[in-house]
Amino acid sequence: MATDTTAPTQSDGEVIAHMLAGFGGGGARGRGVVRVGHWTDVRARTGVTVVLLPEGSIGSAEVRGGAPATREFDVLAPTATVTRLDAVVLSGGSAFGLGAVDGVVTGLAAAGRGFVTAGGVVPIVAGMSLFDLAVGSPHIRPGATEGALATAAVLGAAANPDTRDGAPATGAVGAGAVGAGAGATVSKWRGRDVAVPGGLVTATICEGGFTVTALVAANAFGDVIGQGPANLPWPNMVPSDLVGSSFGQNTTLGVIVTDAALTKSECLVLAQGAHDGYARAITPPHCRVDGDAVVAAATGTVPAASAEDPRRLGQVELLRWMAVRATADALATLAEVAPAGPIPWIDPPV
Repeated sequence: MATDTTAPTQSDGEVIAHMLAGFGGGGARGRGVVRVGHWTDVRARTGVTVVLLPEGSIGSAEVRGGAPATREFDVLAPTATVTRLDAVVLSGGSAFGLGAVDGVVTGLAAAGRGFVTAGGVVPIVAGMSLFDLAVGSPHIRPGATEGALATAAVLGAAANPDTRDGAPATGAVGAGAVGAGAGATVSKWRGRDVAVPGGLVTATICEGGFTVTALVAANAFGDVIGQGPANLPWPNMVPSDLVGSSFGQNTTLGVIVTDAALTKSECLVLAQGAHDGYARAITPPHCRVDGDAVVAAATGTVPAASAEDPRRLGQVELLRWMAVRATADALATLAEVAPAGPIPWIDPPV
């Protein structure tokens, strides 16, 4: 099934907000609540996912793979001054999709969220984008307007008293062809006719008094465990003509959220663990034509042992392993949630 590349550029998206599994409590002020909002264009097969973190959250990030599209990852380095992280944006549209972050920043600033400066608040929003321009319509790409719509949905849910103490039901984040996963595809290293739909997946691990949730937009060049041709023999080699085409432009994006009180350096350890989860579930992971990226955030609502307490090291290692498991478990659900039917590749491929 192919889609005409001259399709109109008018967006036809819809927005929806959810609460991230395992983070639905926190009392009347919603402390610790993590909310997720999506803008999805089903026809154009693209979208935006916004993860709104509670006040006081911190985070770090890591990229593995040769073709990343990211924003504000430098400020998440453990050596950078700013420690707060207000939101994370996952988007389709390749480099164009990073423009969605502008709408999120503007919306959060209007709501008073951000790093306090003499000139007002500056929201700290990390962004990362995947390549989905080879499906649906390459002319419709998430931008500031779409990012603002997803943000408004999230902020509206946060302002609604009915959602502050656990409603909507935790875990109803949405999966499959929603948000940043709307145009995702996997197994592209096997060629256009064998590739299968990807999508947005989530999983939560609770252990040792802590919670770790992974949200992943699976758009890998390689296979994802359990999905489509993943059980077929590996290709003898990656065809060079695929690497040089739109089918060699991919990227899997992930967000790890824990309720533990961690430092930026420890958040980086969790991001590294999530990449290990990619390696457990994707074959091959972190390709030169993938821009695989992960942001890990800590809300700080559950205390960890003090820095001087030898138990701290064990807790961080536990949380790292939980990030590995949650990421791999999320990807293992792709076969259950990915959309059915043929992929609407553009014709001709770009």
